[in-house]
Amino acid sequence: MSGRSDGSMPPTEPTTGGNRVDHATETFVAHRNLLFTVAYEMLGSAADAEDVLQETWMRWMDVDQGVVREPRAYLIRVTTRQALMRLRSLRRRKETYVGPWLPEPLLTAPDVAEDIELAECVSMAMLLVMEALTPTERAVFVLREVFGLDYDEIAEAVDKTPVTVRQIAHRARNHVAARRPRTAVSQAENRAALLAFRRAVETGDLQRLLDQLAPDVVFLSDGGGVVQAALEPVVGADLVAALLTAGLGRIVGTAAVQSAQINGHPALIMRMGGQVEGVLVARTEDGLITGLYFVRNPEKLSRLEQETSLRR
Repeated sequence: MSGRSDGSMPPTEPTTGGNRVDHATETFVAHRNLLFTVAYEMLGSAADAEDVLQETWMRWMDVDQGVVREPRAYLIRVTTRQALMRLRSLRRRKETYVGPWLPEPLLTAPDVAEDIELAECVSMAMLLVMEALTPTERAVFVLREVFGLDYDEIAEAVDKTPVTVRQIAHRARNHVAARRPRTAVSQAENRAALLAFRRAVETGDLQRLLDQLAPDVVFLSDGGGVVQAALEPVVGADLVAALLTAGLGRIVGTAAVQSAQINGHPALIMRMGGQVEGVLVARTEDGLITGLYFVRNPEKLSRLEQETSLRR
């Protein structure tokens, strides 16, 4: 892609030159990963986040940048407004979505996992928790808790008064606190749970995996009505164990399993015949698996061959 003023997206590296277009492109590219992270955290969809960035870029190229005193704040504001509009339409699409909806998984670089707060906020579990928020609550929560914007900046982005934003932020924090995992996510425990799953796929020995299931474990699989997946959440160790036993019985010895960092956390990418079949993410608490998320919708598996840069 090239940095032109015709509405196309800029490149991922700055162009050279001193004219207005080159300067605008350099400024946008310098903040692109941040803007993508804002949009993705609000939407849970990389494809929709990219569309939001396209709209933001077009508006950035149209504005008189000589009057923009703080480009970062301006770009975040535009991105947030575009993401809010898309989030409302995305929610309407989810009402007719076939089966559970899971966020689009991203192959992330090691530095995302090293930023503990960012990794927690983009985790599959946290993105699902934020689904319970209204669009405005989600925007305020993301901008305040993840990116540390002050209330005046957020107020401009969501078209509310600072006093109202404070109230929304308080309400959103309470909602999230009531639904988020009770203990801090342990990368080591998640990795151990996924290692047990990987060994089960490779050897057929399920027992070690089943022994780690919490009594109230929840299994969610997202096929989007395109590929086979459970159409409802599967809850409880016995039911999840039966599902895993039946499912693994069909793929033992035929699936290739690759360990990866997905959304800043350990995960498994499963391939059949060289094609990505799905991504499995685990959530553990106190050494037991409390959540298993299996994304199979092919439309959500396109960003697993190249790392996505996330920034705060």
